[in-house]
Amino acid sequence: MKSSRPVAPSPAATLVLLRDRSPAGVEVLLIQRHPRSKFAGGDFVFPGGKIETDDMPHDAPARCVGLAPDEATRQLVNAGSPREAVGFWVGAIREAFEEVGILLAYGPRGTFVDVSRYGERLQAYRRDCLVDGSVFWRMLRDERLTLATDRLVYFAHWITPEENPIRFDTRFFVAEAPQGQEASADEQEIVGVRWLTVAEAFEALRRREISLRFPTIRNLKLLQGASAAEVLAGLNGRIVPTIRPRVLGEGATRTVLLPGDPGYY
Repeated sequence: MKSSRPVAPSPAATLVLLRDRSPAGVEVLLIQRHPRSKFAGGDFVFPGGKIETDDMPHDAPARCVGLAPDEATRQLVNAGSPREAVGFWVGAIREAFEEVGILLAYGPRGTFVDVSRYGERLQAYRRDCLVDGSVFWRMLRDERLTLATDRLVYFAHWITPEENPIRFDTRFFVAEAPQGQEASADEQEIVGVRWLTVAEAFEALRRREISLRFPTIRNLKLLQGASAAEVLAGLNGRIVPTIRPRVLGEGATRTVLLPGDPGYY
């Protein structure tokens, strides 16, 4: 007999990357998942994925700039231990590096990684990370890098509906992409990348050029602004509600309910 108990959601982190484009305003990086992916196949989403054990080594706090473990726990709420809380920031940065090749990290001099100096080595590390996630921390230690966790703003928390067979408990972060670093798909989990303004993303959705998941649509609406700095300032310190949609019905009769909607639990 099949159990009716919901699947436990896996902890996950997503990093929304922004960049300025004059005169259109701020652009958001959207990535297309492989059509054969078990979760969100073919959809355009933000870089992200599951938190791994490797995201929480003993020396993680020392390599996270401007992020104390207690502060990470306070911000996330119900994230478990301080060590687990820090893992969400680390996982968000690691996933972005693996999936699109953008690394939010500082070199030994305290400035963003200089791709003209580290470029070829970073690409080699990225390829190895796709096979073994522990390589990410070997890269940080060997290259004397620290993570730019001080640049990330935590702004959303979504839990996949209980009705889904694959579930994630996802924390969303946003940051401005470092200058000089270009996004490229890993050609494994990710098959395409697009920089779009929020308006362009919704227009592409309307024309059916791209498909967007419900949380992506809702979070895109929070990312509108004249510049990346404006968006980040508006989201910094935001009270983050936990949103776990409820899905009723299937196909054309499918209805998504959010906390506070009539009929939600």
